Amino acid sequence: MSVRRRVGVLISGRGSNMMALVEAAKAPDYPAKIVLVLSNKPEAAGLAWARANGVPAQAIDAKPFGPDRRAHERALDAALREAGVEVVALAGYMRVLTPWFVDAWAGRMINIHPSLLPLYPGLHTHARAIAAGDAEAGCTVHLVTQGVDEGPVLAQACVPILAGDDEDVLAARVLEVEHKLYPEALAEFCRA
Repeated sequence: MSVRRRVGVLISGRGSNMMALVEAAKAPDYPAKIVLVLSNKPEAAGLAWARANGVPAQAIDAKPFGPDRRAHERALDAALREAGVEVVALAGYMRVLTPWFVDAWAGRMINIHPSLLPLYPGLHTHARAIAAGDAEAGCTVHLVTQGVDEGPVLAQACVPILAGDDEDVLAARVLEVEHKLYPEALAEFCRA
């Protein structure tokens, strides 16, 4: 088997997509190894889960940096580079990254987004899909570029929008699909 790519995962909360990536990476033939989990929030529940599962995890709290987003991102970048990270996977990281950080990891950073991009970039994707009367929703793994949720699509998966769905019900159904799609897309990205 070829060398496994070293992946750093950025989270802001419970990190369920990060958990799916860590679980997938336990397979001996998986082409990536999760070597670091970082969060901008010290209280992010995913940090404790990562540590309990043998993955180094740390918080680099954004608050002390105030409005200086680039200084915060320099600290994130330093931690990623210190861990030898080759690929960055955003997994529920809820901060818009500066052009500086995006450029620093250009071609090596992916994200999972809970809509069928280019539909519904940004927030409240499920409510927007329901309000539009769409027949289906889903998720997209894409390369991160400077435009929010505008990077080239790497993989997508669809789920039907059912009669009676509300935002939470649809979000839960899409999340299940995200947990399958993201590990597959990361593996494909790391093999390329």
